[in-house]
Amino acid sequence: MGRDMKERVIGGVDDLDARLRSVSEYVFSHPEVKFEEVLASRRLAEELEGDGFRVETGVAGLPTALRAEHPSVSDGPTVAVIAEYDALPDLGHACGHNLIAAGALGAALALGRVKPELPGRLVVLGTPAEEGGGGKVAMIEAGLFDGVDVAMMFHPSPFTAVGHGSLAITEVRVEFRGVAAHASAWPERGVNALDAVIQTYNGLNALRQHIKDGARIHGIITHGGVKPNIVPDYAAAEFYVRAADTAYRDELLGKLRRCAEGAALATGATLEFKTISVPYKAMKLNATLDAAFARNLERLGWHLDAPRGGSLPYGSTDMGDVSQVVPSLHPYVAICSEDVVGHSGPFAEASRSERGHAAMMAAAKSMAMTAIDAFVSPDLVRDAWSEFRERP
Repeated sequence: MGRDMKERVIGGVDDLDARLRSVSEYVFSHPEVKFEEVLASRRLAEELEGDGFRVETGVAGLPTALRAEHPSVSDGPTVAVIAEYDALPDLGHACGHNLIAAGALGAALALGRVKPELPGRLVVLGTPAEEGGGGKVAMIEAGLFDGVDVAMMFHPSPFTAVGHGSLAITEVRVEFRGVAAHASAWPERGVNALDAVIQTYNGLNALRQHIKDGARIHGIITHGGVKPNIVPDYAAAEFYVRAADTAYRDELLGKLRRCAEGAALATGATLEFKTISVPYKAMKLNATLDAAFARNLERLGWHLDAPRGGSLPYGSTDMGDVSQVVPSLHPYVAICSEDVVGHSGPFAEASRSERGHAAMMAAAKSMAMTAIDAFVSPDLVRDAWSEFRERP
């Protein structure tokens, strides 16, 4: 049964080609940043409702979040297909979320056509604000992932890979307040907040020599003063702190705070150190699901890459938080060459290219086939949960 159904969902995704292309292009052409994805979420809801899914919008208290469920429900596993659709400020869909949305839709609609012959539940979760807002974190807290046995999505990339994790991340703002004074006539009466920011940055640069491989601390100065002849009484910087596990991320946060506290002590400025977005957890990998997806992708003639240099770049995602509560699949499928980097203009161009569309179609088919594996194979779901419980 499973093999025949896989051929049917492959054909089903192909039948949806023009429709998925239209959705991808629509989301790409109407970029909406975190929590403002009104058009994208509405379009997905309409597409799902049109194929008989029962759609709830505004779930988890998020106006642009949605939950859709296929009406064919019976005993068995619950598979959640996840869509993202927020854009980046200024760059638009330079992370390819238009393809993520269309790929999730394609997998769900193709599965929906065979779902009456399959056990369990098929759910689609539209998750806003992956780019720093933590939409999935809010949805976890609201119970939207309760009862889910397998959660899956794909991500566009310069490479094709499974078993590739993500880094835990916390974003912080460091603000210093000093005393303004004429920088030439009365400099001795000023307390220079910019000096405190610069000393924090210099302390951070020294710290980076002594952190574990793969961890990252990077930032920018967001405010450095008003005019050169005024001692800055306010200065600020923002930093991202990332690590392969949440505990080490938190340890690095403490070290960054001490760099800032030392700068405050040295300059006499007062410090405010605060988290400015939802922290994300690191990805908990699931080799059971990764292997199933890889087999299905290879069935389509796509193969995993061995990237130049032998290592893969790491970012952060709130899918990491999902992976900490349910067995999760988060493969990468190449939409461009490895000399193109994410969060760039060329990557945005790739996200609406023919190669990007082909990658999205392959990902949709492979996710649909992997969902069939979960629906028809109790052993796969059992093994995925066993691995989930054994991994730290």
